Amino acid sequence: MISRRAVLLGSCLVALPAFAATPRVVVLGGSIAEIVAALGAEGQLVGRDTTSTYPASLLALPDVGYVRALSAEGVLSLAPDLILAEEDAGPPPVVEVLKAAGPRFVTLPGATDGPGVLAKITATAEALGLSAEALLAKVQADLDRAAALAAAVTAPQSVLFVLSLQGGSVMAGGAGSSAEGIIALAGGINAATGFTGFKPMTDEAVLAANPGAILVMDREGELSITPEMIAAHPALGQTSAGLAGRVISMDGIFLLGFGPRTGEAAIALNTALYGAKG
Repeated sequence: MISRRAVLLGSCLVALPAFAATPRVVVLGGSIAEIVAALGAEGQLVGRDTTSTYPASLLALPDVGYVRALSAEGVLSLAPDLILAEEDAGPPPVVEVLKAAGPRFVTLPGATDGPGVLAKITATAEALGLSAEALLAKVQADLDRAAALAAAVTAPQSVLFVLSLQGGSVMAGGAGSSAEGIIALAGGINAATGFTGFKPMTDEAVLAANPGAILVMDREGELSITPEMIAAHPALGQTSAGLAGRVISMDGIFLLGFGPRTGEAAIALNTALYGAKG
């Protein structure tokens, strides 16, 4: 005979929600991967895109391809419960397939400034059901220090970010781009004007912009841009930056990712532009 106490206990157990198993998460976008790791949830990741390279431990995860050239099959083969994606993940038809396939698909907001970074961290933590309080405090402190350094700049440098030089064409970061965002956070002025996003600049436009510094991503192979390539370019080589050899090379995801290390990146760029402060 079952006691009344046992019946009541059984009723309580039925009423309580079952504890969910640790979700299997695929991350699409380097800045989101950094946030997940910084939140202490790297152990939930079962796959990543090609841009998710920091921290280096992420490289051990299966790679589902470049964030803007994904295949639904590659992502779904990892049986994720949750897909966290940057806003430019694609192509759009693949994103639609992933959204309809069953796993929860969360698109995180983009960012080109400090508040955007904090919003992205908050949204990522909410998607994972985690607290972001400690990480937000750390990132805010870094951003505050970067802002103080930028505010102390008395003669802002004009900086041209060059994304690529393939075929000799200067692909630069214009208004509203992540390049302009990090230059501003570092206390500089974007030399590329008259267009938005990343677009080609004519040699005449480059010469007219006449940047005091040229900023590039530290890359290898055919996408690399070296000081020698800048000096040999018919337009870049004749700018103030080119003639003085003022070429700053920084890791791409660190510089433009607008993830947890954005304040640190702004400080590093400020130091490269204006020298270390005491």
